[in-house]
Amino acid sequence: MKPKERMAIQRHKPKELSPEERIRNFDEIVFGYDPETARMEAERCLQCKKPGCRKGCPLHNDIPAFIKLLREGEIEKAYWTIRKTSSMPAVCSRVCPHEFQCEGHCIRGKKGEPVAIGMLERFIVDWMVENNKTLMEPCALPTGRKAAIVGSGPAGMTVAYNLAHKGVKCTIYDSLPVLGGMLSVGIPAFRLPRDIIKAEFDALKACGVEIKSNITIGRDKTLEELKSEGFDAVFVGIGAHKSRKLGIPGEDLKGVMHGVDYLREVNLGADLDLGARVVVVGGGNVAIDVARTALRLGSKDVFILYRRTKKEMPASQAEIHHLEEEGVRLEFLAAPVAIHGSKGRLDRIECIRMELGEPDESGRRRPVPIEGSNFMIQADSIIAAISQNVDPTAVKGIEIKRAPWGTFEVNPETLQTSVPWIFAGGDDVLGPQTVAKAAYQGRIAARSMVDFMEGRL
Repeated sequence: MKPKERMAIQRHKPKELSPEERIRNFDEIVFGYDPETARMEAERCLQCKKPGCRKGCPLHNDIPAFIKLLREGEIEKAYWTIRKTSSMPAVCSRVCPHEFQCEGHCIRGKKGEPVAIGMLERFIVDWMVENNKTLMEPCALPTGRKAAIVGSGPAGMTVAYNLAHKGVKCTIYDSLPVLGGMLSVGIPAFRLPRDIIKAEFDALKACGVEIKSNITIGRDKTLEELKSEGFDAVFVGIGAHKSRKLGIPGEDLKGVMHGVDYLREVNLGADLDLGARVVVVGGGNVAIDVARTALRLGSKDVFILYRRTKKEMPASQAEIHHLEEEGVRLEFLAAPVAIHGSKGRLDRIECIRMELGEPDESGRRRPVPIEGSNFMIQADSIIAAISQNVDPTAVKGIEIKRAPWGTFEVNPETLQTSVPWIFAGGDDVLGPQTVAKAAYQGRIAARSMVDFMEGRL
């Protein structure tokens, strides 16, 4: 097919559950492509000589190569092309914000819609599963080296995968009763089915990775104790699970919760009744996930309060679209200033109107309060989803350099901390970021840990 013909083809939309169906359950919303649709979408790729998509992918996947193989019918080869750089394509293809990463750099997107790179990656992985193909490289023979991994999120999972394939005996410690970190307790099942996460850990276990849940490093066992037990190096990938508070009067009233805390409780099976009227504060994917989860658990009147406009929302446009389809309302240019209630429980939220001023350090226009524009919203619950911080419990007793905002300082090339045998990566270094960025750091850290254990670092 000639380039002009490829440019004329419209992006192929996947099938989805209807809003009426999906708000009643946590089933996966978006269906994968069938083989013919995947092939037609792959035909839209221009096979650029300087592929922006690969530059935009945090893992630097060879996107043009795997798309070319897909449209030639070499799906298994396409899968192994992805596997050269990504240890969890089934996860990344579903939850990465492709519009800000690979697809956001697609040349086709300059004059239309970009190639559906995420959907093509998902098709390739799903095809491998459906056809009972091997999904992982053979495990390596043990070298006698040992590494401890604190946290089982995407960074820790990637470290374990890469080290296990270098013959390093890995033990993962996680404070939660479930594995996957934010993948399991921060992302709802309608975006990431739990069998996908389980398959990742089954593969790790098959390579000899030992996993210990319900153990909080820094409380039940220290990093120094891990070292004394014979671990040659430690990776800290604890993420950023500590909710950031609004810092306004009334935040201690009943009915006030925080985004990642709410999602964690729900994903661990808690039965939380937020009442009929729920206000979610924030404009990112966590806020979107909170609102859509509340809707599925019975709240009738759910809306998001965001201090900028829709244009500035950092959440994925696809997630915002689904949110609006499901009936969640969006209130822009407004922010809470106080929470009011009676008998220890909130019943209304005082807000103020905002206007956009000059751009801040993020490049987005800064929201400025409009004096005298206060108004009230009746509510049964409010959930703040305005970012997260790093809980430093894991490094208790260890003097590790940290940035002013609480993340761990590392050598950007090696991800080695100020303590030579400790490495760190993912959200506890980057702040709240994407799965692919955490996985990339996990890959770099694993390579550096091998260098350290073998005396080259």
